[in-house]
Amino acid sequence: MRIAVAACTAAALTAGAAGCSVDAGDGKAAKHGAKHDAKADKAAPAVSNGKPLRLIGDGSTAYTGIQPHQPKFTRLKPGQQPPQFVVFSWDGAGEDGSGLFEHFREVGKKYDATMTYFLSGLYVLPESKRTQYTAPGHAPGASDIGFLNDLHVRQTLEQVRAAWLDGHEIGTHFNGHFCGPTGVDSWSVEDWKSEISQAKQFVKTWRTNLGDTKSAPLPFDYDKELVGSRTPCLEGRKNLVKAAGQLGWRYDTSGVNLQVWPQKEEGVWNLSMHTVPFPGSSREELTMDYNYKVNPLITPATAEGQMYRSLMMGFERSYSGNRAPVIIGNHFEQWHGGAYMRAVESTIKTLCPRADVQCVSFRQLADWLDAQDPAVLEKLRQLQVGQAPAEGWERYLAPAEPAVTKPGGANVA
Repeated sequence: MRIAVAACTAAALTAGAAGCSVDAGDGKAAKHGAKHDAKADKAAPAVSNGKPLRLIGDGSTAYTGIQPHQPKFTRLKPGQQPPQFVVFSWDGAGEDGSGLFEHFREVGKKYDATMTYFLSGLYVLPESKRTQYTAPGHAPGASDIGFLNDLHVRQTLEQVRAAWLDGHEIGTHFNGHFCGPTGVDSWSVEDWKSEISQAKQFVKTWRTNLGDTKSAPLPFDYDKELVGSRTPCLEGRKNLVKAAGQLGWRYDTSGVNLQVWPQKEEGVWNLSMHTVPFPGSSREELTMDYNYKVNPLITPATAEGQMYRSLMMGFERSYSGNRAPVIIGNHFEQWHGGAYMRAVESTIKTLCPRADVQCVSFRQLADWLDAQDPAVLEKLRQLQVGQAPAEGWERYLAPAEPAVTKPGGANVA
């Protein structure tokens, strides 16, 4: 299906003229230890000067060049202490009228936090078109989460568009959110590929499904943009990671890890959430707002403070220990009167402006990991939870001394 290209392009220019071109430097690159790539600027389409977008398919998406506000990571220098990364992420990432999506975009701008938004494919599929979705093992149109009305679909698209231009990552939370024995945990590798294909298709055809020829396209090619995920209920990860590896994805964050440095599985970085200390007890809690909600030691009156203290305890354990990235997951929900939203916002406010902390997306964390010397990453993985190198970082990550050859051919260190 072809659309009115001129109308689409004009709308895109109106909606994103300033943001679609490559960032010329806003201070974030310096904090991330990044080098700005002037060649990338010249290669990117200059949307702001009136050149047309390169539309994809029905015009729901478009190629607009390199994403703005992206750091370029380099390898650690010998003996250099690793950065303290923190990743904030959002499951579902739809706009249902609460305003939370836009609110946390503004929080990110204010406190220098780049995040990952895991978009549910159904949140850009109008309910009137629900039968276009067929989950493995389920009837057409079935879903364990609700569909959005047309207004909220449009608002979701507006926020996704703006989030990408802000520099945030758009991942996927898949579609129907099926948990339990007949849910995603029972899916095969091919089932996951079907679910992924449908999630991408809904993003790539929202214009047709909404009957919209005027709104701006999403400013990215989702086939290339989508490189990571979190599964519903953290289930089904084994076969999902196999599918992700075959599709060339960069990471997954659907499991439960200790606070140690990540490694790859099936060629995919395992960037799963952590368990962290829970204040006033010997309990460890998963760094997800829902898990704090169902924690029996939390009451509505104490929820905000307990979650905030718990996340900060987990941060300090990494920061003063092995410097493993801190992974935090959330939903746009007002559980316990919004206590968990406030706790997350306080954590962002406390940590992300710090010069020695980098609040990044999962994709950016994967970029940094891929830029490192594998031998250095292996040394980092040898450090246990909360364990700092006894001899200090400079000596621990110093380059290995070359072997000395003795007379007669014997090597010694």
